[in-house]
Amino acid sequence: MAAGLTLKQAKIGGFFEVDVNTEADAKLVSALVRGVSILRCFGHKRTELSARELMELTGLPKPTLFRLTDTLCELGLLRYSERLSKYVPGLGLLQLSSPVLTRMALRQFARPQMQALADLTEGQVQMSVGHRRRLCPVELANGMGNTVYRQEVGVSISLSRTATGRAYLLGMAEDDRQAYLRDLQARDPQRADWLAQRLVDAQGDLARHGFCRSHGDLHSEIESIAVPMSQPQDGELWVFAASVPVFSPLSTKLETELGPRLRTLVRSVESVLGM
Repeated sequence: MAAGLTLKQAKIGGFFEVDVNTEADAKLVSALVRGVSILRCFGHKRTELSARELMELTGLPKPTLFRLTDTLCELGLLRYSERLSKYVPGLGLLQLSSPVLTRMALRQFARPQMQALADLTEGQVQMSVGHRRRLCPVELANGMGNTVYRQEVGVSISLSRTATGRAYLLGMAEDDRQAYLRDLQARDPQRADWLAQRLVDAQGDLARHGFCRSHGDLHSEIESIAVPMSQPQDGELWVFAASVPVFSPLSTKLETELGPRLRTLVRSVESVLGM
C-alpha cells in the first residue's frame, strides 16, 4: 500500500476493497485499514517480522508504521520480541478468534464423524467455511496414521488450486464467481484460463460423483476430494474435504470408497441441521 493511498479502492493482501464517500469516513477507515494491513502481513509462513519488513510489505511511512504498531501492541494484537528484535502476533488475536469458532456450532456436530472418517482412512478430514472470497478451515481431524499433510485451522485455502476451493467457487452465486474469474483474468490470464477448465472438470465430478478433486495441483503427494453442503448457513458456505497420501490404497478408490463416505458424512451433518 503506497503512502499516498486513496481509500476509494484500497486492497490489503488481495482480500477486500474499501470504498468511502466522505472525508470524515476516509480518515476513520484509513486508520483501520492501515492497522489491519499490518496484521495481515503475518501468516503461518511469516510469524515474525521486523519494522523494515513491515514497511516494505505495507508501504507505510516509518512514523505511521510505528504509531500503528505501538497501538496494536498496546491492544495486545501485536507484540515486540526483544529476543528476536521483531514483531510477532499477540495473544489478543487468538482471543478474537475464539468467538468466531464458538458461534460455529456445526463444528461440534461434525467433529466425531470427521474423526471417525480420518481414523478409518488414516488421512485428514477438513471442515472449511467461506464468505465472499475468503475461505479457511475451521475444524480438522487427523487420523492416527496421517504423517504426510497437516493443515492448520485459520490458514487461507487457495480457491483455484484445491478441491475445497473449487467446490467453494462452484457453490458461489454465478455473478460472484464470474466476477472472481474476471479479476483473475486481469491479473493472470494464463491461470484464469487454467482455472476455468478445472472448474469444468470439477462441475463434471460434482455431477457424476458428488465431489470435486484436487488433481494434486497444490500438493502432488496428496489426493483430496471435497463436498460442499447443499445450502449456505447464515451467508457462509461450508465445504468438507478428505485428504489421503498418494501411496494410500484409498487414493485409487475415490469414486468407490472415499467419495461415498465423505458424502455420507456431509448428508448426515445436513440432516442434523434439518436441511
